[in-house]
Amino acid sequence: MLSWLQRLFGEATHPIIGSLSSVDLGAVVGLMLAALALNALAAWYIRRKTRHMSSADGATSLRLRALAALGKPIYVLIWICGIYVASLALLMKLASGTTLHTLQAALDTSLQLAVFAVLFWCIYRLTRVLDQVLASWAARTGSMVDSLIAGLLGRSLRVVVPVLGVILALPILNLPAQYDAVLTKGTTILFIVAVAVMLFQAVSVSERAVYARYDIAAADNLRARKIYTQVHVIGKTMHIVVGVFAVASILMLFDAVRHIGTSLLASAGVLGIVAGIAAQKPLGNLFAGVQIALTQPMRQDDVVIVEGEWGRIEEITLSYVVVHIWDDRRLVVPLTYFIEKPFQNWTRTSAGLLGSVFVWVDYSFPVEEGRKFLEQVIEASPLWDRRFWNLAVTDATERTMQLRILATAADSSKSWDLRCDIREKFIAFIQRTYPQSLPVVRLDTSAHPAGADAGAKTP
Repeated sequence: MLSWLQRLFGEATHPIIGSLSSVDLGAVVGLMLAALALNALAAWYIRRKTRHMSSADGATSLRLRALAALGKPIYVLIWICGIYVASLALLMKLASGTTLHTLQAALDTSLQLAVFAVLFWCIYRLTRVLDQVLASWAARTGSMVDSLIAGLLGRSLRVVVPVLGVILALPILNLPAQYDAVLTKGTTILFIVAVAVMLFQAVSVSERAVYARYDIAAADNLRARKIYTQVHVIGKTMHIVVGVFAVASILMLFDAVRHIGTSLLASAGVLGIVAGIAAQKPLGNLFAGVQIALTQPMRQDDVVIVEGEWGRIEEITLSYVVVHIWDDRRLVVPLTYFIEKPFQNWTRTSAGLLGSVFVWVDYSFPVEEGRKFLEQVIEASPLWDRRFWNLAVTDATERTMQLRILATAADSSKSWDLRCDIREKFIAFIQRTYPQSLPVVRLDTSAHPAGADAGAKTP
């Protein structure tokens, strides 16, 4: 029996792959199985704890959410430690001397980077939990501004955490000193980009926060359209300013670019003049956009007549304005057009309009009867805003007289529909009640009376 055991263990310790024996391979397999068992135990515990997460109270729910967020990083960390221990055991058998020291140092660095990455992954997932908590808080307050601020904080954290992770992970690599300048510029560029992204998000959130306080779909939306136009143009300008400063800050990190820029500014004055002339139109549109935002000759959703086309201001950018024409065409007009050329703005001070209808009738038409009929039609129409209406004779020719009907409406669309309704019903009234009063052409064919010119004869 003793000899059999000695023979069995002797065979188990006999090398089968290099210096690895069956016992060594079994130890590695055992370590991996232990990692698998520990992983399964951690998964069971987390699932058990978070099973009733949705029904828990505030503080308990927050802890359970954090535990659920840490689940996947914990699983990965267990596997990393298991793989590290197994790899280290293999290295101790397969290598020795300088080779062992070099491989072990590389393995240790890999472990540090992996653990560091998992740590920041945990922090990143916890920021999502914090984002959910802030969203729940904003939902309880019922404030749109709170919701936007909570979203901004969450998105900012998701930008900052990865950037800080990259910056803090670089010292672990122990790169040679000749790479210090490159790493410094790289981390600075990364930081500048992160700050620019956060500023872009802050501008966008500020725009939405202002928009949330004004309803542009309301009936009386004059102030809302004014604020929308100002905020939209100023927001676009801020995006350009932030982008320009970010790009300029990055370029200033490189000496070669700074020297080239300085030499161009110092010795290429003609080139600067040419560039200024070439940029005249874009800069003109930019300044026109700022002027429109301040003076507001037209605003978002204003009803305008541009180039003989009726439409609404659909979009205002820093270079052009899109007018949504009534037949669903889009008229794209440069911003400078609204500064340099006249155009009609039907909603400059209010959306209400005074619409007019012209009808030509015969002199025999009873105007007072037509006025009574119009009173019934207009006052019964839901399109009339109850402000004013009138019927008057505004012109007369040798054949007909012109009737002008005026009626007010809340906006241009209702005014158009009201005018069409009045025109149709008033013409039908004339056809039905006074058909003889429709415009006619009279021709007198009677002969001159006999002896009419007898007096002209001399005796």
